[in-house]
Amino acid sequence: MSTQFAIRGVGLLALAAAINGNALAQSVEPEGAGVPAAAPAPTQATADAPPAVPAETVPAETGVGEAGLAEIIVTATRRDTNLQTTPVAVSAVDSSLINQAAPRDIGDLATFVPNFSAAKITGFNAASFALRGVSVNNIIVYYEAPVGVLLDDFVMPSVQTQLLDTFDIAQLEVLRGPQGTLFGKNTTGGAVTVRTKRPELDRIGGEARATYGSFNAYQLQGALNLPIITDVLGLRLVGSYAKSDGYMRNGYCYGPVVTFGPSKYAGVSGCGDGRRIGGTDVFSGRAKLLWEPTSDISALLQYEIIRDNSEPAVAIEDTPPGNNFLFNVLGVGGARNTGDPLDRHGLTFRETEYIETSKARVDVDGVFLNVNVDIGPGTITNVAGYRFQRSRLPNSTTGMGSIVAPDGDELALFDLNRSDNRKTWQEELRFASDFGGRFDFVSGVFYQREHVDFCVAQVLGFQDLVGATTPYGAWDDNPFVLCNDQRSRSTAVYAEGTYKFTDDLTLTVGGRYTWEKKKWRGRQQSFVQDITGDPTMTWRDVSLMELNDFGRFPTGVVSNSASFKEPTWRVSLGYRFSPTIYGYATYSRGFKGGGYNDQIGSFAPFGANLDAFAAAAAPTDPETADSYEAGVKTEFLDRRLRFNLTGFYVKYKDLQKQIVTPLSVNGQTFQVTRFFNAAAAEVKGIEAEVTAIPIEGLTLRANLGYQDGKYNEYVTPLPAGYDLATAPLDRAPKWQWAADAAYEHPIGDMGSVFLNGNVAYTGRNLFSQSITSPDENAYLQARTVFNGSIGFKGPDDAYSIRLIGRNLTDKRYRVSQLIVGGLWTFSNYAPPRSWAIEGSFKF
Repeated sequence: MSTQFAIRGVGLLALAAAINGNALAQSVEPEGAGVPAAAPAPTQATADAPPAVPAETVPAETGVGEAGLAEIIVTATRRDTNLQTTPVAVSAVDSSLINQAAPRDIGDLATFVPNFSAAKITGFNAASFALRGVSVNNIIVYYEAPVGVLLDDFVMPSVQTQLLDTFDIAQLEVLRGPQGTLFGKNTTGGAVTVRTKRPELDRIGGEARATYGSFNAYQLQGALNLPIITDVLGLRLVGSYAKSDGYMRNGYCYGPVVTFGPSKYAGVSGCGDGRRIGGTDVFSGRAKLLWEPTSDISALLQYEIIRDNSEPAVAIEDTPPGNNFLFNVLGVGGARNTGDPLDRHGLTFRETEYIETSKARVDVDGVFLNVNVDIGPGTITNVAGYRFQRSRLPNSTTGMGSIVAPDGDELALFDLNRSDNRKTWQEELRFASDFGGRFDFVSGVFYQREHVDFCVAQVLGFQDLVGATTPYGAWDDNPFVLCNDQRSRSTAVYAEGTYKFTDDLTLTVGGRYTWEKKKWRGRQQSFVQDITGDPTMTWRDVSLMELNDFGRFPTGVVSNSASFKEPTWRVSLGYRFSPTIYGYATYSRGFKGGGYNDQIGSFAPFGANLDAFAAAAAPTDPETADSYEAGVKTEFLDRRLRFNLTGFYVKYKDLQKQIVTPLSVNGQTFQVTRFFNAAAAEVKGIEAEVTAIPIEGLTLRANLGYQDGKYNEYVTPLPAGYDLATAPLDRAPKWQWAADAAYEHPIGDMGSVFLNGNVAYTGRNLFSQSITSPDENAYLQARTVFNGSIGFKGPDDAYSIRLIGRNLTDKRYRVSQLIVGGLWTFSNYAPPRSWAIEGSFKF
């Protein structure tokens, strides 16, 4: 979320500037800089090549100078190019704009990009990005999101850690539309590329920032730059720690409970204790060593660490009225959760049966090496890395806390702990030519290998309310465990060439071929006693992830393997109509890899028929996107106005659709998440961005996104209660727009006052689709959100202090919602109005 305050009149002026837009990341040359308009200073420091101007020294974009808006350098074509002559729909957000916006993570920067939205997956602190009609709304560990995220060219495969801290970011680029040639698979919607700040080799310096605000939230951030050998070897250390009490309260209510037979919980009612829940507790850091022995060689070695001990991402029980949902029949639905929804969330605080809500955590350790060698005719780049992620994610996924019996015993309706260990290796070698003539190209090879081990333990206390039993006692006392793993590798070769017919007319043609191999093993969901073969062994005797050891516990384990190979390509024609007007047209093909489902085998529906289980475990096939796009990029008024407009049409085939379906096993009601290549769809739309400097010190930005999507077909192997193709596409609001104003006014030699305001609108959109009835589809309502800040900074930004306000109108709105097939519905809400005060200094 941006923290800019919507300045009345200013925001309207920006919006009326036309079809809105945001060229983003614009820096402005200061008066007297003497940089001619034809050769403005670049604003980007990249991990691919040393920047011409270090990112930290770029003038702030709120200034005005003889050159107007400065050039924006992007790497959307795997080489440094000017945004205004790059034949790709790309938005860029640099460090100065990030500082103005005061985002909490990169998801808050979505407001600066048309048709791009960022949310969290229901019940988890995981990224849910959506772009041009495709999105990810689930936490399945093998599911590959259609919007790729790359951090310093390393592909981030897990949505659980894609909401990156922004403190150390030099520039973020969002490439809209399929990027299958240069960025590979899983970019049917687009790609988010993030470049972090590099060490500076010629100066000692640093920055520190402290923030305190609503919900007892505080954050400490710092960076230290140390040259070890001047101009040759340098070190940069970056750290961030954030903690808060959470903005939700444990105030869920239930009852009177209805049971299907005798039960001590029959007739009870109650509410939670009202304490704050959902707090954060995150440390992240990076250590970077940059070696440049000559002007032609650059090697950047990085170590990444994340220790996220945040509380579970609690939800609210949000089942709509009616007896179509079991929880309403049982009296534990959302009917009593009235009033402020933020006061009606729930968590059981269970510490037994593998749930351990106090031990929620995500740990990451990564090592990465980016090497660039200029050999004259071009640059050789090698990107190598290894990343280990360990997740332990307990939660009360109903949004309800404990149901309390008269004797004080507590029952969890549906608690779980999703746990996984993920190891990712990546190697990419590429060459970018620089022949100095009419033809240049980029070519390379890419390899990624990944090991994922997964287990989920579920405590299904609601089964006790319907009179169901287990061979080992109550459901509430016996965790139901599902384990599987995946071993995968992806290999690709690619090349893309650009030919200049004239100085104004260019043709780009590229292709990529990808080979994938995946192997999966797993067993159906079982009790600990059945997995171990020892009826006396319980959850107290063996850890959850030990049950993933299929060599030690082989009973009922099946395997499945699959291979895929896919070509992708891009053809683009660009033409410069004048020095300030550039147009392009592009046709591209992208694909998203086929994948396994970590929920297959839930509730053991195949029994002893292991062949049927192995067949059902087969992965989905890849989905593909064919995109047709045309755009124009312009600058006017001595480069004080920048306006970019894009139109697109995308056809998706073999869409991998998530369907949460009811499931009856031995007369007991469950639910299971299934995936099918069930649909074909098309999306068409426009994206507009505008940036203007009407007067000295004032920068206006706006963007507008429109998309019109529909299914051409939607057929699943499972019976549906209606024509699923009549529903809208997930996470595809017809209209999105945002307007932003930043103003800075000097106060003599003391420094300057700065203000920032932002207003963002998102239209109504479908988040989760029901298979049984369109009346049960979960929609996110339209919303308009205002943010802002005001502050003072000293000369040369040596220090600053500011007051930040978010969601200034105190809007209540859902950011995610999931329908759990005929059982219940639960939701997550955005934070309410909040404030923060921030102080920083640099040296």
